[in-house]
Amino acid sequence: MANYLIIGASSGIGKKLAEQLSESGHHIVGTYCKNETHSNNPLIQFYPLNVLDENIVFDFLPEILNGIIYCPGSINLRPFERIKPTDFVDDFNLQVVGAIKTIQAVASKLRKSDNAAIVFFSTVAVQTGLPYHTQVSVSKGAIEGLTKALAAEYAPKIRVNCIAPSLTDTPLAAFLLNSEQKIEANAQRHPLKRIGTTDDIVNMVEFLLSTKASWITGQIMHVDGGISTLKI
Repeated sequence: MANYLIIGASSGIGKKLAEQLSESGHHIVGTYCKNETHSNNPLIQFYPLNVLDENIVFDFLPEILNGIIYCPGSINLRPFERIKPTDFVDDFNLQVVGAIKTIQAVASKLRKSDNAAIVFFSTVAVQTGLPYHTQVSVSKGAIEGLTKALAAEYAPKIRVNCIAPSLTDTPLAAFLLNSEQKIEANAQRHPLKRIGTTDDIVNMVEFLLSTKASWITGQIMHVDGGISTLKI
């Protein structure tokens, strides 16, 4: 049984990941920010945590951590000239600075594991330029840089990888998928002719955390229906 910390485990990919990892017998510590969250599953414990707080404390963690998955994110799609500089800063604080504070706070617990792994999330829009995606691409581009730098610094003890999805059916993306017409239009943009599911993403996370991925680090894994590399 492994111990995993999921930042942002109350909904979407984080919630699905907590459920799937616990089904495999792992102990999950999940955090939530706004809506109080509980679980009847004895292998899942939820704790309040706001990564935007100046000082974040993880006094509720076990002594050894086998993995950290950092899930907080946002999807703010607007024309570049309508985005205030402070909006970029807010996204950066949530998606990058929050991740940095988390890793710095618990790295010593990861070092005690024989198979430690960190998984971040980026977006297909970093590699594939998309209109109205500057706000999200700036922060996620930084996450990809952080992934590679940390992977180099923490090797060989801690593996660090990042998943870059395309549009996935989660509460965060609900406004982009709130009609059958939008779902179909977005599906047709992908070579595999569908949008992503939480299962698609969570299965990759579980793989990257496992010993099956013990020779994989510093990678940006594109789970995106082929949209980043294929034109058909």
